[in-house]
Amino acid sequence: MRHRSSSLPLPADSATPRTRRGDWQTIRTLLPYLWEYRVRVSVALTCLVIAKLANVGVPLVMKRIVDSLDQRTAILAVPLALLVAYGLLRLSTTLFTELREYLFAKVTQRAVRKIGLKVFRHLHALSLRFHLGRQTGGLTRDVERGQRGISALISFTLFSILPTLVEIALVSGILIERYDWTFMAITAVALVIYIFFTVTITEWRTHFRREMNELDSKANTRAIDSLLNYETVKYFGNEEWEATRYDESLQRWEKAAVRSQTSLSALNVGQSAIIAVAVALIMWRATVGVVAGKMTIGDLVLVNAFMIQLYIPLNFLGVLYREIKQALADMERLFRLVGENAEITDRPGAPPLATRGAAVRFEHVDFAYEPNRQILHDVTFSIPAGHNVAVVGPSGSGKSTLARLLYRFYDVTGGRIVIDGQDLRDVQQSTLREAIGIVPQDTVLFNDSIEYNIAYGRPGASHDDVVQAARLAQIHDFVARLPEGYQTPVGERGLKLSGGEKQRVAIARAILKNPAILIFDEATSALDSKSEKAIQAELKQIARDRTTLTIAHRLSTIVDADEILVLEHGRIIERGTHAALLEADGAYSRMWRLQQDERRSDAGEGVGARDPVEEPPEANGGALREPNAAPAAAAAATVRGAL
Repeated sequence: MRHRSSSLPLPADSATPRTRRGDWQTIRTLLPYLWEYRVRVSVALTCLVIAKLANVGVPLVMKRIVDSLDQRTAILAVPLALLVAYGLLRLSTTLFTELREYLFAKVTQRAVRKIGLKVFRHLHALSLRFHLGRQTGGLTRDVERGQRGISALISFTLFSILPTLVEIALVSGILIERYDWTFMAITAVALVIYIFFTVTITEWRTHFRREMNELDSKANTRAIDSLLNYETVKYFGNEEWEATRYDESLQRWEKAAVRSQTSLSALNVGQSAIIAVAVALIMWRATVGVVAGKMTIGDLVLVNAFMIQLYIPLNFLGVLYREIKQALADMERLFRLVGENAEITDRPGAPPLATRGAAVRFEHVDFAYEPNRQILHDVTFSIPAGHNVAVVGPSGSGKSTLARLLYRFYDVTGGRIVIDGQDLRDVQQSTLREAIGIVPQDTVLFNDSIEYNIAYGRPGASHDDVVQAARLAQIHDFVARLPEGYQTPVGERGLKLSGGEKQRVAIARAILKNPAILIFDEATSALDSKSEKAIQAELKQIARDRTTLTIAHRLSTIVDADEILVLEHGRIIERGTHAALLEADGAYSRMWRLQQDERRSDAGEGVGARDPVEEPPEANGGALREPNAAPAAAAAATVRGAL
């Protein structure tokens, strides 16, 4: 048995420096969501104050009850009014606290919902460049923790910190008004020391939490990435390698978590020591007052009750402050996502795209993903309304980049792209993309049913419309034979379907969208020759009267194109019809001869992949996998490598 994990170096995580958001900046970002419900917040805060007034009133009534129980009145019943007042104050404390919770529940949950929705929409508004560089696992963890942090911050701040501060103010006022200044002095000194100690230690501990967040996101990213690429892991027998990489992240997280817990224990011990000393001094002063006859037993009970009411929540205040700092750290990453610059945005007042035939023109287009790596150089061509223009060329020549620019996933760095005379940068992105349908080379489906994935081309489409699109895409008969029919789940990223089946779903989805402009980006690359011929006629029928950009490796699929562009190193080196390019005997002619030689070679050897859609589904879990077509795949790979 091989133990390969030890022979592969563990990649170091590169720490990307990020600009830290201040805590107040994070809070200011949150405030507008609360201000929307300012009336409800005001009523909730009023209930908070009433609840604390009732809570402080309980010891005062208790003092009156105790003082009334002397030798002369002990044989009498305690005045009924005091007992009623005591019960009402106890009830009022709970009643107004719960009323405050009730009023504020909608504010908290609505803020979480709106911010979560805003982040979700913003992530979809970010450019393809951002999403090509993101790590899905870490991103989802950041959003999840950030939403929890919002709820925690609001809850702890308004339901715990603020009530405690109100209670401290009320108790302090009573101590100053009724008793010796030393009571208030001891209380004030203890509060200052306690708060200073708590803030200092918690600030020191905060970076442990931030480090834990970073490591937790990285561990989650590695786990999700490995599971999404399950088959690749199995192909190379790298289960232990993946486990080792995951465990490396978990080990680092474990060390940060241990440091965090150890420092928490030190914080708790220090807080308890400060409170214990303060309470002991307060009770000593009260006892001395009672002995000296300056204070009654009721005063002793009152002071003791105040200290309990004050220091128990104050002891929890340290935990709350820590939780608030953790919530702010979690929210920091969430709001950083909201602040991520959307590279591609609509101009203010941009009109919708108005299509009048949908003629497309690339005018002297230059484009570079990175400043030092230019992809397209002075590309100019037109696709008249209702015509089909095909683009061929070797891998990396910029063919798929043309489709991305037409969708405006990126903006051109030079020149412009126009549809019916309208610059893409001057119209609304949503209307631009409504006008374009694409069948991509690599079709990734949602983990839902076949019907859902076809209907995604036009949400709300009827079942009959979905079936009609499936018929045109030559996949209806295959779906009809499945036990669950159109409700058959396709699995994560469509892994239960073969490549050909996924591509036919993509074709059906584009048919259902019924766009004015079509892009076929290797639309039949996952199909064998028999399937390709069966569907090629349908694709031509679909593209009729539509402006079509076809990106192809198999030249046999584009012989009927109105114009063929040969792209090499981001430049158009040849253009013309199929016949004209063959007659020119240039790069296109050489590619054509090479592919014909490959096809004749395959035919001579009897090599031919069967149509995966005509194969019955495997019994194992309903997985819909195509048979192994290694010889055909190898031949195709040879041709593409030559291109």
